[in-house]
Amino acid sequence: MESDRTMFFRELLQQKIAELLNDQLKTISVLAGTNERLTDPNDQASMDVERSYELRIRDRERRLIFKMKEAIKRIDDGTFGICVDCDEEISEKRLIARPVTTQCIECKTREEKIEKLSGRKESRVIQYTFQGTSQSQRDDY
Repeated sequence: MESDRTMFFRELLQQKIAELLNDQLKTISVLAGTNERLTDPNDQASMDVERSYELRIRDRERRLIFKMKEAIKRIDDGTFGICVDCDEEISEKRLIARPVTTQCIECKTREEKIEKLSGRKESRVIQYTFQGTSQSQRDDY
């Protein structure tokens, strides 16, 4: 990949990391400021759910930041934009859409098809299990 394109992706990744870190700092300050206990159990439950949801989002973002830092390391190593499965170049459109990707669209599609097929096999096993049972046995599951 050309050096001006790698610089573009480096800056894009660094900008996204900065945005996510800024969001995390905002979340920390908001959560630290809301240590109150509400008297109404429903209000307390709603606040707990919102807090849990926010923390789950931040955890996903934390993992994304890790992937972004790995992508920057690949830029430094000269392996950014190269598929880890087939060693072909990943299209620029794909890299713009998902700069942390490590697979070209063909390899990723193939991987997803295999995952989907393996999931179907599991559902067939469950159906097969129920075919040989009576109604009362099915209710026990």
